[in-house]
Amino acid sequence: MSSENLVTLDVKDGIGIITVNNPPVNALSPGVPEGITACFEKAHADPAVKAMVLIGAGRSFIAGADIRQFGKGRVRQAIGDSTTDKLDASTKPIVAAIHGYALGGGLETAMGCNYRIAVRSAKVGLPEVLIGILPGGGGTQRLPRLAGVQVALDMITSGRHVPADEAKALGILDEVVDGDLLTAAIAMAKRIADIRPLPHISSNNARVIGIDPKIFDAQRKSIARRARNQKAPYNCILAVEASTTHPFLQGLARERELFVELENADEARGLRYAFFGEREAKNVPGIPANAPVQAINAAAVIGAGTMGGGIAMSFADFGIPVKILEATQEALDRGMKRIRDNYATSVKRGSLAEGEMTARLSRITPVLDYADIADADVVIEAIFEEMAPKQAVFRQLDAVMKPGALMLSNTSALNIDEIASVTKRPEVVAGAHFFSPANVMKLLEVVKGTETSAATMNSVMAMGRAIGKISVGCGNCDGFLANRSRGPFGMEMVILLEEGALPEQIDKVMVEFGYPMGPVAVGDLAGLDIGWAARKRRAAADPNYRKQPISDRLCELGRFGQKTGKGWYRYEAGDRTPHPDPEVTAIIEQVSTEMGITRRVISDEEILRRLLFASVNEACKILEEGIAYRASDVDVMWLYGFGFPRYRGGLMFWADQIGVKDVFEQIQRWHQLYGARWAPSALLRRLAETGTSFKDAKVG
Repeated sequence: MSSENLVTLDVKDGIGIITVNNPPVNALSPGVPEGITACFEKAHADPAVKAMVLIGAGRSFIAGADIRQFGKGRVRQAIGDSTTDKLDASTKPIVAAIHGYALGGGLETAMGCNYRIAVRSAKVGLPEVLIGILPGGGGTQRLPRLAGVQVALDMITSGRHVPADEAKALGILDEVVDGDLLTAAIAMAKRIADIRPLPHISSNNARVIGIDPKIFDAQRKSIARRARNQKAPYNCILAVEASTTHPFLQGLARERELFVELENADEARGLRYAFFGEREAKNVPGIPANAPVQAINAAAVIGAGTMGGGIAMSFADFGIPVKILEATQEALDRGMKRIRDNYATSVKRGSLAEGEMTARLSRITPVLDYADIADADVVIEAIFEEMAPKQAVFRQLDAVMKPGALMLSNTSALNIDEIASVTKRPEVVAGAHFFSPANVMKLLEVVKGTETSAATMNSVMAMGRAIGKISVGCGNCDGFLANRSRGPFGMEMVILLEEGALPEQIDKVMVEFGYPMGPVAVGDLAGLDIGWAARKRRAAADPNYRKQPISDRLCELGRFGQKTGKGWYRYEAGDRTPHPDPEVTAIIEQVSTEMGITRRVISDEEILRRLLFASVNEACKILEEGIAYRASDVDVMWLYGFGFPRYRGGLMFWADQIGVKDVFEQIQRWHQLYGARWAPSALLRRLAETGTSFKDAKVG
């Protein structure tokens, strides 16, 4: 599409209206900046135009740059010669009229204008740090001059989206309106048409003069934990600091230097990959995008335990009324108390207003009778992980739920086809695997059974997005995609403990790699009894199942993790800090001796690679079987389900950076050393032989 079609100019009663029309979100794709410049210059040269309005057509102002263009060796304009700089140099007033989003390059463009007006629902921000770069269109130089250095530091290093009312309070917006945006923007343009001198952010140096440099060191300290191993947040701080030590044009030059350092770095490449992988995950291969979608206006959850309560909160948090059903009043009361306590904790922390807590609780209705949930559009079973009780629930649901209602199981591993087999409508049965805690974790693994319809898959994927989750589809097998690919990681972890590692070393390695918590501590958080039950089930089904005697010994002693105050670590009352426990060390050493293993010193590098390569190999098997649809789906699940560091792109992207051939050869060596559990998958062997990346693997 030509720039003439992407951006248009209309003149109405002396006001030049420049409209960006690049669906769906008016990204600054090639042609859009050029179109804005052309329309601006035409309006600027027209003596009939007294002032201008820059506005976006459709659902947004300008939602940011076109991320697809990053890392492609773009031709860069001379410093001070960008579209934003030209707007900033205008001798005629320009009003940016913002609805939807003004993010990244969108907010930078708006800051090139003299005034900014927005509807109340609009949001602004500079989120470039979230894809491993910094605002490279003058944002690090203009925002401090507009809203102050501390505001700029906080917004740019967090990447958060700021609501319009807050943005006005911060000085980013001049007006917030409730009526028609274009009408209000034109009225504003007429009011300021004759104002001189015009406000130009680039020359507003009062906000950046005399700043104590200690503010920047304080910011570095404040982000140290969440920015671990990343460069972009620190370059953001350096760029903002340049606004206080350099004249404007020199600050732009410094911003560009810092941007170029980041654009093609592994961190930015990994974050861009994760961004596009998340978008791709919305599409389930073989499921037509136009398949019908069931509207979810009322939900129900079976089971008021930790998972059931968290799922109910997930619906209530997004305005959807939900009923939660239990077998006894006692269990229901206990579950509702847990929900109230969770909300109360959020209020105490200041992350939730008390009025909003009341509103959310009002959307959750406890019930004891299946007949009370019959009109729900979706019901999610969230009872304990055993097939017979789950089938009993689905028989009941089949008898009472209205036609067309989605009937979903929150199982993390059990066969969806077996669950569906007890109903007369298997086409509406699917897996909806939430991750714990369900009201916090963003991943929803949507599992397609043999008879699950396209409409059901589309509906469950859409349902997840409607309640703030990242929905990723997969096929049906023991453990599905997420837990099955994670299983070898957990197995290798306990084998490393048998051979010589200790819990605190494994956790240290993975936290230094970028995980927010170590996997051993996560096990304590989730509850060790859950894995114990799954191991007993699998051992009963498979006489060759490799047991985990250390884990089993802990569970036999009642050490289930944080819930019992003891697991792999010990915990003080009211404190979730994991403390290494000499009793656990003694148990580990005793079991190793009983197994005839001579313990040895294991390097951090061996721990990292054995844990992750084991899962890479298993993920290849899952892809080969068509259970996973894309390598990027594996990555999205690991990012959102297991805390894999986002700036590393995901499990398979990380392995691609090492090289498929190197991964294969290391797994071959471990196969020779350790036996069958390290047998390379056929897909991994084929990729290594053909030099194909995991990202480009043809699967299924």
